[in-house]
Amino acid sequence: MNPPAYSALCATFTRLYRYQHLGAMVGWDQATMMPPGGNTARGAALAELDVLVHRTLTDPMLATLLQVADDEALDDTQRACLREMRRDWVQASALPARLVEAKSLAGSRCEHAWRTQRPQNDWQGFLANFHDVVKYAREEARALSQTSGLPPYDALLDKYEPGTGSATLDVMFGDLKTWLPGLIRKVREKQTEEPLVLAGGPFSIESQRALGVAIMELLGFDFSAGRLDVSTHPFCGGVAEDVRVTTRYSENDFLRSLMSIIHETGHARYEQGLPRETLHLPLGRARSMGIHESQSLSFEMQIARSPAFLALIAPTLRKHLGAQEAFEPEHLARLCTRVRPGLIRVESDELTYPAHIMLRFEIERALIDGDIDAADIPALWDEKMMAYLGLDTCGNFQDGCLQDIHWPTGTFGYFPSYTLGAMYAAQYFACIRRAHPGLDAGLAAGDLSPIFDWLNENIWRQASRWETVQLLQRATGEVLNPGHFRRHLQTRYL
Repeated sequence: MNPPAYSALCATFTRLYRYQHLGAMVGWDQATMMPPGGNTARGAALAELDVLVHRTLTDPMLATLLQVADDEALDDTQRACLREMRRDWVQASALPARLVEAKSLAGSRCEHAWRTQRPQNDWQGFLANFHDVVKYAREEARALSQTSGLPPYDALLDKYEPGTGSATLDVMFGDLKTWLPGLIRKVREKQTEEPLVLAGGPFSIESQRALGVAIMELLGFDFSAGRLDVSTHPFCGGVAEDVRVTTRYSENDFLRSLMSIIHETGHARYEQGLPRETLHLPLGRARSMGIHESQSLSFEMQIARSPAFLALIAPTLRKHLGAQEAFEPEHLARLCTRVRPGLIRVESDELTYPAHIMLRFEIERALIDGDIDAADIPALWDEKMMAYLGLDTCGNFQDGCLQDIHWPTGTFGYFPSYTLGAMYAAQYFACIRRAHPGLDAGLAAGDLSPIFDWLNENIWRQASRWETVQLLQRATGEVLNPGHFRRHLQTRYL
């Protein structure tokens, strides 16, 4: 029997989980299946649901229950759950219901218009909606800052990666800037001596989808509790009991959909691996978005771009896309590890990807802090893209600052999670390889169990039982050590 105040809290958070379940499924439909004419009504319905969740979280009785539960006889696991409940309450209580509703409506309106504005390269049209998104994001940041004592942008970061602030990221990215450009140059010089055999398309969407499903099954995705669909921007949504993976296809580039499917399958396996007994409570959710991205990048970068895995799936590619020289393991490995600065973040190689994140981090921090306005983004984007990757994006909004879904939806503070996730993933695999020296040979033979067993035991089943620093220490024996990421890149590419 749980103590009474704690039991009452569990009942409330179970109700909240069910509300959020509905919101997740309706949001998935909005991004994939909903006819365009339904967006205004759908946006209003989602905003109403957000207000309902906010009202439930800020009910004065909840504050009383949290206080009483503090004095109850709780075990360590219940204490951890109470910690997460209080975190949700503190963040919700910092925001007025008016702001929650306005922010939700602005995000729905901007994201829906963005879907057509991006392919039309329509920055000015986008800006008309985006001004409100920025206005409400800044207001949210100030409100959270007043409660937490964090700087405004850090208060948004804390929503996605608790405990990691701008100062930490400045050190992390500052270190990357000292060695990553040189490594990229060395690798590109080395790869000029390695002939690249390109895959010849076109590849039908039907055959690419069949390939994606086959690889998802190989990676352990449970199709009885999830599905694969198409969206403007690939994502993993839904809920742990019903995970929705999306991708987008190009008939001339099978890797675009394949790698996005593998990336999102990493997210999905995390959700499907969360402990069912506590899913309805904050204790049972994913630890942070950095940890979430560490799962997608474990799948996409650590596993899927490894020569061993590519040798394993080469016959599957030939089966679904046709036999050609590019699908021989050696050529496939070169194709999937080719380092070439590009405009699109989600299609970037492993070495240049952090540059895309640094660029976005620096711009959105300046935007939230009020150092720049929304209209200033393209010029700053062009400047940083040239400085970091040597690429010209002047006038190309579609492949520049309009390419991601995060800013249209007001998701500021999320981008650093990707590079944190890459570093976490490298640290996991350093640990897994120490325990399993023959990992690559087993992987090439189709044995992925050492990886999945380790992730299940150390990450998935732990959910939010531990703070991120504790989770990483318990799993790998040390706090975040970016040296593992550097060694991984040097080993794979040099």
